[in-house]
Formats: sequence, C-alpha cells, structure tokens
Amino acid sequence: MADQQVAEAPSRQKLAHDTVRLGVVVGALGVVFGDIGTSPIYTIQTVFNPADPHPVPVSVDNVYGVVSLIFWSVTIVVTVTYVLLAMRVHNDGEGGIMALITLLRRWKARQGRKAAATLAALGIFGAALFFGDSMITPAISVLSAVEGLKVVEPELERFVVPITAVIIIGLFLVQRRGSGVVGRFFGPVMILWFAVIGIAGIRGVAAHPEILKALSPTYAVGFLFGNFGIAFFALAAVVLAVTGAEALYADMGHFGRPAIARGWLFLVFPACVLSYMGQGALVLDDPANISGPFFLLVPEWGRWPMVVLATAATVIASQAVITGAYSVASQAAQLGYLPRLRIAHTSESTIGQIYVPWINWVLLVSVLTLVFAFRTSAALAFAFGMAVTGTITITTTLFLFIARWKFGAPAWAIGLGCVLLLGVDLLFLAANLTKLLHGAWLPLLIGLTAFTVMTTWQRGRAIVTKARREAEGSLRAFIEELHEQRLTRVPGCAVFLNRGKETAPLAMRANVEHNHVLHERVVIVSIETEPVPRVPDERRVEVDELGYADDGIIHVSARFGYVETPDVPAALALLDPTRTEGGLDLAQARYFLSKIELQRGPKRTMAGWRKRLFVATSYITADAAEHFGLPRERTVIMGAHIDV
Repeated sequence: MADQQVAEAPSRQKLAHDTVRLGVVVGALGVVFGDIGTSPIYTIQTVFNPADPHPVPVSVDNVYGVVSLIFWSVTIVVTVTYVLLAMRVHNDGEGGIMALITLLRRWKARQGRKAAATLAALGIFGAALFFGDSMITPAISVLSAVEGLKVVEPELERFVVPITAVIIIGLFLVQRRGSGVVGRFFGPVMILWFAVIGIAGIRGVAAHPEILKALSPTYAVGFLFGNFGIAFFALAAVVLAVTGAEALYADMGHFGRPAIARGWLFLVFPACVLSYMGQGALVLDDPANISGPFFLLVPEWGRWPMVVLATAATVIASQAVITGAYSVASQAAQLGYLPRLRIAHTSESTIGQIYVPWINWVLLVSVLTLVFAFRTSAALAFAFGMAVTGTITITTTLFLFIARWKFGAPAWAIGLGCVLLLGVDLLFLAANLTKLLHGAWLPLLIGLTAFTVMTTWQRGRAIVTKARREAEGSLRAFIEELHEQRLTRVPGCAVFLNRGKETAPLAMRANVEHNHVLHERVVIVSIETEPVPRVPDERRVEVDELGYADDGIIHVSARFGYVETPDVPAALALLDPTRTEGGLDLAQARYFLSKIELQRGPKRTMAGWRKRLFVATSYITADAAEHFGLPRERTVIMGAHIDV
C-alpha cells in the first residue's frame, strides 16, 4: 500500500501542476487576448469602408490581397515579433516597453550612455503612446460590438452610444476586484468567443473555399506592389488586425510567457485567421456585405446572441489594455517617470496583478469622452491605428537593439530583423501618418502629453533631489555633530525614512533642532528601487553602523524591485538583531517622514510652464505612509519647502 501511494504521488503532483497551468492559460485568455481577439469585428469592414478618405474598391484581386495582407501582418508582427522573439526578452519575467527601458538603463550605467539615453527616451514615448491605446481600445471595441444592433435592427442605432457608455462604466467599476478574478470570469467567455468566430469563419470559407489561396504570401506581395497606391492606404486599416500585440507583452508579468504563447498559437491565432478568411469569402460572394461582414457570417437566427457575445468579448478586449496600463504606470512610477501612485495588489499568489485607482479613473473619463465625441467605431479607427503602429515600431526597435547588446545576436540577424520586422512596422506607421487629419492626431496628442508629463516629472524630480540634498547636508557630518552635542536620549525606537545614504533626513534634523532630544534607537531607512521586478529576502536589507558601533544609530538600505510596493516594517523585521546595536522594538517604533512642499522658485531650472506642470503633478502623489506600509497611528510627518 505504501509503495502504491508513493507511485501515485508524482501523478497527483503532475495532475495538480497541469490543472494550475491550464488555469493560468484560461486566465490569460480572459485578460490578455481580448483586444487582438476582437479585431475581426471591425478590421475587414474598415478596410473596405466607402467613407474612408482613401477607399479600397471591392474586387476579387483586392479582397484576396487584403485578406492575405492581414494574415501575413498578424503572422509577422504578433507571432514572430512578439510571441516568438520579443517575449523572450524580459526583466525577470516582466515584459512590455517599460521592461525594455529598464534593460536599457542598466546598459547606460555600464557603457553607451548617450545611445541608451536616446533609446530610453524613445521607449518612454512608446509607453506614452500605449496610454493612448488604453484609452482608444475600450471605446472602439465596445462601440464596434454594440453597433451590431444596427445590423440586426437598424432602428436601434440611436441606442448604440448610451449602451456603450453604460457598459464601459461597469467595466471600470469592477477593476478593483483584480485581473485574476476578472480573468477567471472572462476566460470561459473568451474560449466560447474564439470557438464561435472560428466556426463562423469555417462557414464562410465553406461557401467560397477559394479564399484559402490568400494564405499564400504572393497575394499580399502582389496586392502591395501591384496596386501600391491603393494598398499603401489600406495598410492604415489592415494594422487594426494586430491591435493588442503590445498588451500581450505588457501583461506577460501577469500570466507568464508560456501561457500566453500557448493560448495564441493553439486557439486565438487560428480562430482569428478563420474569421478573416470567412469574411473575405462573404465579401467575394456579395460586395454589399462590406457594411457588416463579421455579423453577417452568422446565420440570421444567431445574430442577436452574437451581438451579446461580441459585446462581452469587447469588454474583455478593454481589459487587456487596462491591465497593461496599470503595469506600465506602476513601473514608470517606480523608475521615476511618474509620481508615487497608490497601488493595490489584487492577488496573494501573483505579484504582477495590480489595480491603480488613479489610472483607472483617468482612463474611464477619457474613454467616455472618446465615445461621446466620435460616436462610431469607424470614426475612431484611424486614431486607433496610429497608437498601435507607433508603440509596435518603438518596441521592435528597442528589442533589436537589446538583442544585439544583451544576447549578442549576429549582425546579419539584426539586419534581417530590421528589413523584415522593422520594415513592416515602418510601412504601417507611414500609412497611418496619411490619416493624420482624419483622427490619427489624437493618439499622437495623447502620447505627447503623457511623454511631456513623464519627462517633466523625471527632470523636476532630479532638481528637487539636488535641492533636498543641499538642505539635508552630509549624513556622516550630522552624526559627528550629534556625538559632539551629547543630546538627551529618550526611550524607544525612531525610524526616519530618507532618500539615500549620503544625506541626513530633514525630519531627523528638525527633530534634533527643535526638540533637542534623540531616541535610544535610531534607524535611518533609504528605499532603493532596483532594475529588477523583485528582490529576494536575503538581499532585502543592508545595515551600516555609520562609523559608530555603540551609539544606537544605524542606516538600513531596503531594496525593492520595480513591481513591488515597498513595505518598510516588513523589511525591518528581516534585520539580524546582532546588527542593530541592541535590538529594535518595531511593535512600538515611531516612523518619521519628511514631507516636501514644492513651490516655483526664481531659479531658471525649467521653463515656467514645466514648473507649473511639475508642481501640479505632485498633487497626485500617493500618501507616503500608506505607500511604505507604515502604521498611521505611529507615523509623524514633518514638512519643509523646496523651490523648483
């Protein structure tokens, strides 16, 4: 019996492992693939939209060419660039454009500072464009699905915008429950979605099987170079088929590369291709079908259920970029490009699953504004393509650079990547620039605004840090002064949070100058954000006695990764009692924070408008006590003014 139990144990463990792995894949289907998985709703329709300023005429050759272009664009951009290549470059499991920027910052510290700084700035602009994508995706996705009402019942058109607004409000209200909970609920819905659109596509292909010839790249190449005047402008709509590619990468930290790769290769990619093929066959059969080929693929009796399912799927599409926006914003704040934001971790088992309230409400207001301003998915299509192509082009550029630097890829491979991968991206980007006056200006405006905010915050933060360093003075010199003064020591432990090890905390200086006392145990804590997602406990804290082994004053460096929320009490609990000069009573310790009030000064450190922007941005900074996990009832805040 014992031998049988021993033999069964590995099989039970394997079954449990497979169950967990399947659960992660289902969760990824519910969060990651919604955006790219709902692109079939509007891509073909947008390409042949007669209201387009550069319309594509419906003809046999053009339909074959467009479907072939869509297939090979998805294959090259999503499957090759992202799933097979870019997702192999990560920062301890974290993906997305901010992870690439972090890798570049590491390289900058070693060599090539100017080149790395330029590429990092380019990456920041790509991240800024992703915020535009996060605003446009929910608007266009949900609008396109609810517009299915017009196909089923034309008189319901006036209800499209109000219904869309209600759905979007509901989506953002449930975000605080976490992407893991949302993913478990949405995962089965998306499995049903991909099964249905795949079957509907097969139905269309069966009616016109010749459309399968579009799988040959010769049709894409022939259409692109044989009718370049038409095909070039068509690329601005074809790119809609790859929307959501950056979300796959940005959400890698939530679910991991294996789950995302399996979900894409075995379900999402085949289902989307079948849908595009089926729609192409439908348009070939009757050119009048260009007004709603996705919904017309479904039998008449199934169109109402399809509208409902499409609406649910586009809500999930929005989820993909919303969670991606949380990740990008959190990482940007940790790396110093945004103020400290309040972040809620929504999963005890998966660190990457977070909720950022401030970003959530900004996105909600922005998405609703877009819905009421543009009112149709067609009007938003050109804006959408610009956001997508800009982000993808920048990600590909950074990936190729890091592949050469970090992985030592041969020059011929990088050259091939530039020609094939980056060449395709640049072609898409150029095509979307032709739509600048028709809506493509919107994501550029959003991107420039976000880029200006992030670079201004980075610059202002450097100015404040320098001014604060001058006001704080040398920590070593301050410790020497304390020993000369021989202050009265009061019972208890005082923890002073500080930005570094070189200078003295402003709160500690103020306490000594005004109260002329010092606690028996003093801990000066500086938080260090390392360019890795997480720091193991054995490397979490480092103690410095500051030159005296018996004065009860120590400095502690607490290290955290850029996806972690610093927890100071938990970090201090890891300290070895033999290194704290007498032990610390953390249960009764008092925490002191230095609160900085910013004000515009006369020095010409930045342009006046940038000073005003920096000061205004500082007001969204999250509460420091909450951010660092400090007990409010034992936290003392002492203020100081610094000119910008």
